[in-house]
Amino acid sequence: MTPLYKRVMLKVSGEALSGGTGNGIDAVTINQCAGAIKKLHDMGCEVGIACGGGNFWRGARNGLVMERSRADHMGMLATIMNCIALSEALENQGVKTRVLSNVSVPLMCENYNVVNAMRYLSEGYVVLFAGGTGNPYFTTDTGVVLKGIEMHVDLILMAKNVDGIYTADPNKDPTAQRFTEITYQEVLARNLRATDPTAMSLLMDNQIPMLVFKLDDPETIVKGVMGEPVGTVVKSEL
Repeated sequence: MTPLYKRVMLKVSGEALSGGTGNGIDAVTINQCAGAIKKLHDMGCEVGIACGGGNFWRGARNGLVMERSRADHMGMLATIMNCIALSEALENQGVKTRVLSNVSVPLMCENYNVVNAMRYLSEGYVVLFAGGTGNPYFTTDTGVVLKGIEMHVDLILMAKNVDGIYTADPNKDPTAQRFTEITYQEVLARNLRATDPTAMSLLMDNQIPMLVFKLDDPETIVKGVMGEPVGTVVKSEL
């Protein structure tokens, strides 16, 4: 099988890696996720990955009184833990990986460098991008879009805790309808929370399509890259 997209960037939320519990890492889930990524890798697809950190830390949900930037720094550290864990799961399945971080922790992973990241991808490594943007006040969604732009990817895959983009929050509104396709402009105009507005604006400016889907079945990653109808596709024109 030949994937529809040659190079992709996958965002895996921390909640997805928790296996639905919202906390920690679920061994079955992370190994299944690694297995799906291995399938893409074996088909010749170049894969970059960014992880969220909500399964370990989400400052707004904790009762601590903290300055926003410090809370965000803790969230960046959480993404590093998730990237290292997913890297290990991939290595255990025979996939070469590199973890690059925008937050300098040289004893654990390499500092991010765009030239090295591009080289690793072309050499067949799965590259995991940790530490978000390296700056507070930016979400991991914005971080993965920035990395996707820098890596010249053909598609950004957003693995969320819902199976696409809806007209309203499906957890609160049972009448909410899921889009199969939607434009960047409509997402922004309707204030649909597929990603934060900064990430969506960057996607629109650089004309990179995005697939939003749920990671309850990691094989959905493979289906999406093969072009099968899953989740919601966000692009410039319908």
